[in-house]
Amino acid sequence: MTVGGAVPATEDRLDVERLRADFPILSRQVNGRPLAYLDSAATSQKPTAVLDAIVEYYRTSNANVHRSVHRLAAEATDAFERSRERVAAFVDCDPRGLVFVRNTTEALNLVASSYARQLLEPGDRVLLTLMEHHSNLVPWQLAAERAGLRLAFLGVTEEGLLDLSRLDELLAPPTRLLAVTHQSNVLGTINDLAALVREAHRRGVLVCADGAQAVPHMPVSLRELGVDLYAFSGHKMGGPMGVGALWARPELLERMPPFLGGGEMIARVELESSTWAEIPHKFEAGTPDVASAVGLAAACDYLDAVGRERIHAHERGLVRHLLDVLDEAGATVYGPRDVAVHGGAVSFNVGDVHPHDAGTVLDRMGIAVRAGHHCCQPLMRHLGVPATTRASVYLYTTHEEIDRLGEAVTEVRRIFRV
Repeated sequence: MTVGGAVPATEDRLDVERLRADFPILSRQVNGRPLAYLDSAATSQKPTAVLDAIVEYYRTSNANVHRSVHRLAAEATDAFERSRERVAAFVDCDPRGLVFVRNTTEALNLVASSYARQLLEPGDRVLLTLMEHHSNLVPWQLAAERAGLRLAFLGVTEEGLLDLSRLDELLAPPTRLLAVTHQSNVLGTINDLAALVREAHRRGVLVCADGAQAVPHMPVSLRELGVDLYAFSGHKMGGPMGVGALWARPELLERMPPFLGGGEMIARVELESSTWAEIPHKFEAGTPDVASAVGLAAACDYLDAVGRERIHAHERGLVRHLLDVLDEAGATVYGPRDVAVHGGAVSFNVGDVHPHDAGTVLDRMGIAVRAGHHCCQPLMRHLGVPATTRASVYLYTTHEEIDRLGEAVTEVRRIFRV
C-alpha cells in the first residue's frame, strides 16, 4: 500500500525495487541497456505523484494568483499558498520567510543583490569557502565589485573537509556574512552547518547557506540549524525544474529591498515612487510558476512518505559501496572517505582519461553520470584537475547499478589502456 503516492519503507530499509516503479523514466533503456541514472546531483527524476499534481493543477485550477476574485483564481491562489506552507514545513521554518524563486542560483543572487549590495557597507567582508558552487561564489563577486565588499575563503583539507584552522581569524571584523554550502556538490562533504552557525553568530556574523545538495537527501530543520538565510531547489528533490526557495529570517526580509520590480510585489505605485507588499510577496514579482510550486509540495509529501532518515541511510550504504567499487576499479576518488560526513555525490577520475571520454563510454553502457568541472572551477584547480566524473545516488538508486558502474569503469581502463 502506498502513502501519498510513495512506497513506504520496510522497517529501516527502503524497498527500492517497488519504489522505482513510481519513477516512469527509470524503465527506459539507453543504448540497449537498462538506464542506470547516477546523475541525481544535477537533477533528480520525478515520481508519478509529482507529475500528476502538476497535470491536475493545469487541468482543474489553472489561473493567475493574488489577482482575480473568480473561483479558479481563488483555487490557484489557495494552492500556491498551501504549497508555500508545505515547503516551509518540510524544512521546518516560518512560511513568512519563504520566498519562491526559480532555483538556488536565483535565491543566492537575491541575497547577494538585496542584502549584500544594499545593506552591507564598503570594506565589509563576506567569508566563503573553496568548495562553493559558482552559484554561491559569482553573485558575491558581483556584489563585492559593486558595493566595495571584500571576499575571504576557507580552504579544503586533503581529506576533502573544510579547513577550519583560520575560522576564528576569518570570522573577525570586518566579516559580516558567511556564505557556505551545506553539502558539496563535488566532494560530497556534509559540512557541520549548525556548528558553523554557532561560531558565526558568536561573532555577530550572519550565515547564508546553499542547501541544494542537502535538502533532498536528509532531514533539514532550519529552526535547529539557526541559519539566517538558506537556499534550495525543487528539481533536485523530485520536484519540477523552475522552482526553488529562499528562506530568510522575516526580520531580515523586512530590511532587504526588493530584488525585482513589477506586479504583485507592490502595495502602492505612484508615478515617481512605490511602496512594497508584505513579505514574502515583496520578492515575488510577476506571475509565479504556480504549477511548479504545487509539484514541489507534492515532492515534499512523497519524500516524507518514504522517510528522509531512511533515504539518508540508504544513500550512506550506496556511497560506502560506491567508494569500494571505485577503489577496486582503480579510480582516483576525491572527497572524504567517512560516509558519516559524505553525501550522495562521489567525484572520481580514471587515470588520465578525460571525464568527457569516460562519461561517453559509460553512456554507451546505459550509465548516466556527470562529467566536467561541476560549476566549481576554483575547487578543480585546488584538486589539480580540469574536471572529474561524478556519480550521484538517490532514493531510487540500487546496489546493482553501483556494480554496473564499477564494471564500466574497468571497461574505460581497458579501452584507454590505463
